[in-house]
Amino acid sequence: MMAALETGAEFEGIYVDDDAHTREDIRAIEQRASGLGVRVFALSPGVLEKIADAQTPQPVIGAVRFRATQLEEIEPLGCVVVAHEMRDPGNAGTIIRSADAAGATAVIFTGRSVDPYNAKTLRATAGSAFHLPMVVAPELSDVVAWAHEGHAHAFAAVVRGGENPRAVDLSGDCVIVVGNEATGLSRDDETLCDRGLSIPMAGKSESLNAGVAASLLMFEALEQRQSALSSSNRPTIEG
Repeated sequence: MMAALETGAEFEGIYVDDDAHTREDIRAIEQRASGLGVRVFALSPGVLEKIADAQTPQPVIGAVRFRATQLEEIEPLGCVVVAHEMRDPGNAGTIIRSADAAGATAVIFTGRSVDPYNAKTLRATAGSAFHLPMVVAPELSDVVAWAHEGHAHAFAAVVRGGENPRAVDLSGDCVIVVGNEATGLSRDDETLCDRGLSIPMAGKSESLNAGVAASLLMFEALEQRQSALSSSNRPTIEG
C-alpha cells in the first residue's frame, strides 16, 4: 500500500478495518494518504473480509486505477523480460518483483499470459507493480521485432541446449524471453530469438520454476552491467 502511495498511484480510495486504526503501520498509511488527498474509509469489523478477494486479507486494502503501458511507449533499453504464455499469477508476480529488484526496464506479457493486473499477481509483486512498466502484447513475434528495431538482442530461456548465461554478453540492451511454466517455449518461439540460454543445474531436477529462471537471468544481466560499468570507470595509465 505504501509503495503505491509513494509512487503517486491514482487511488479511488483506501479501506481500513475499524479495529486496526491503532496499529502504527496502519496509522502511517492513513497519514500518508491524507497528505496526498486520498480518501480513507473505515469499515466495520467483518466487512473487509467480505469485499476482499483474499481468504485472510490484511486490515487495509486499496482500490487503484492502473493505466496499461503500450509497447510503443517504451524502448528496449537495459534488460527487458518477456513472460510468454505465463499462466500462474504467483510466477508472474515473482517475475515483476525480481525485475524491479534487478533494475529491469519493463516486464512484457505475451500470448495467453495471466493478466498482470490480476489481484493475485499484484499481491505477489509486493508493490513492485508500481515501480516499472508492465505491458501486455498479444504476439511474441511483435515484441522480438520491436527489440530488433531498437538494436537489442533477444534471448530465449531454454531448459537445455542453450548457452551458459555467464558466457554470453548480457551487459547491453537485451530482451529475455521466458516461457510457460509447464512447457516452456515452443521451438518456433525459440527461433524468433537470437540465442538460447540454459542455466546450468547440478542436481537431478529437470527444470527450474519459471519465476526462478527469469530471476536468475535478470540478475546475471544486472551483474554483467555492473561489472562493465565498474571496468569502464577504472583508472588507467592514460587517465
